[in-house]
Amino acid sequence: MTTEATLALACELIARPSVTPEDAGCLDIIAERLRPLGFALERIDVGGVCNLWARRGSAAPVLCFAGHTDVVPPGPSEAWNTPPFAPTLEDGVLYGRGAADMKSSLAAFVTAIERFVGAHPDHAGSIALLLTSDEEGVATHGTVKVVGALAARGERLDYCVVGEPTSVKTLGDMIKNGRRGSLSGTLRVKGKQGHVAYPQLARNPIHLFAPALAELAAITWDEGNEFFPPTTWQVSNIHAGTGANNVIPGVCEVLFNFRFGSVSSADALKRRTCEVLDRHGLDYEIDWHLSGKPFITGRGQLVSALAGAIRDTLGVETELSTTGGTSDGRFIADICAEVVEFGPVNASIHQVNECIAVDAIKPLSVVYERTLQALLGPRR
Repeated sequence: MTTEATLALACELIARPSVTPEDAGCLDIIAERLRPLGFALERIDVGGVCNLWARRGSAAPVLCFAGHTDVVPPGPSEAWNTPPFAPTLEDGVLYGRGAADMKSSLAAFVTAIERFVGAHPDHAGSIALLLTSDEEGVATHGTVKVVGALAARGERLDYCVVGEPTSVKTLGDMIKNGRRGSLSGTLRVKGKQGHVAYPQLARNPIHLFAPALAELAAITWDEGNEFFPPTTWQVSNIHAGTGANNVIPGVCEVLFNFRFGSVSSADALKRRTCEVLDRHGLDYEIDWHLSGKPFITGRGQLVSALAGAIRDTLGVETELSTTGGTSDGRFIADICAEVVEFGPVNASIHQVNECIAVDAIKPLSVVYERTLQALLGPRR
């Protein structure tokens, strides 16, 4: 019954074309499942983005399940073997946009909670869900706004499981117990435009920047630590010139990004970058954008509960990792001491023919249920 109930709900959600920032009614479907369980439901919609905060209970500890209903665009439908928003079962696989990222996780949240509350209506603490339709996009009106609203009224979480697809080869082989921070910069190095035949009358900003670029690319920013790899600095784009081959450009624009762990701070990385540029005597300006601070959850109660649930359900010893991009966990960490991510195999996410194995759906729901049992259920 677990498989059928979770699969049916996953299919119902996949059928909704909720491309960022659209929710397409997904939150209403989930809210109607939570309402009979005694959840207080609150919509915190901002700027065309749909957000749901749902909570059952008022006591601590608070275990929150977090995720997003929005999906990335499917691209040309003819490139898919089956229509992207028509959930399709073939050879034990469920196909559809959002199947892995992350509508199956949302369905598993709901059915796990339904079973747990049915068995333990007077459970300890509180169960919560924080869901948004603005995770795959700019993420400015989604989880960050809900977290801000909760912080403003003094609500904090004790544990949070984000349902991102973290598994690599088989369900349960990886938990994300943190993420690196992301700091981007738009650098404009100023020179003087001129004719290529008269370089003495111009200053080529590409040539001026080249030695600094070589130095920045060679820097060891830090050595990392037990949780995070060393900080990386990567240039993603360099643009200069008018498109003509006989004009020295007046400005060179460089886009770059730091991915950094808890060893370095954003301010320190900014300072060190500017020290290099200043040492090379460049005339420049930088616009900085910090899209996420690093966060880490050590081997505490949440990691122990989730890893134990994976072991008991799947017979897998999970690996802790902080690799990959950013997630909404970066916002939730501001009001929650322990944040982890766990969900399906991520091999097909953001791809044509996104999918999840049907035989992974029941175990995913059971893992979430056993995590609830470990943290909020009666003590053995």
